[in-house]
Amino acid sequence: MPDTEAHRSGCPINLSLEVLGDKWSLLIIRDMMFGDRRHFRALLTGSEEGIATNILADRLNRLTRLGMITSAPDPGHRQRLRLSLTEQSIQLVPVLAHLGAWGRRHLPATPSLSVRAELLENGGPAMWSRFMDELRELHLGIPRPPAARSVLAELAAVYHTFVSDQRPAEPATSVGGQQPV
Repeated sequence: MPDTEAHRSGCPINLSLEVLGDKWSLLIIRDMMFGDRRHFRALLTGSEEGIATNILADRLNRLTRLGMITSAPDPGHRQRLRLSLTEQSIQLVPVLAHLGAWGRRHLPATPSLSVRAELLENGGPAMWSRFMDELRELHLGIPRPPAARSVLAELAAVYHTFVSDQRPAEPATSVGGQQPV
């Protein structure tokens, strides 16, 4: 780990919390991982938790310094940086799956935001491994096994299906757009 900061102890749990235990770092990694948010603006505006600009900039710098993410010029837009997860962050998939499962069972989690955690929990290590392979392809350029299904697509599909099933049905309209009486 390229970090030169002093540590409270050599305990692996303490060391992990020193990297990921602040209020925002895991959420940034979550949004990059599950939301495929790869740019500053997408992280700033796409997070439901509403991170402030200065906090996001600080956490991105810190996560880069710690080797959790990298940034490079975006080939599609020269004035933007494209963020990528490193292998260290990709290996957090099982941790995030367990955290999501625990939060879904023990905390007042929103059903629409829990459906993906449930899919990951039910998919278990086989799905987590496929997801890590997909993230390696997206962020590190390492090709994944041929014919591998997209876990990101599965997660998006289950979420969109849940959300569309929860919307109230549109009232029927008659010809001309008038509401039936």
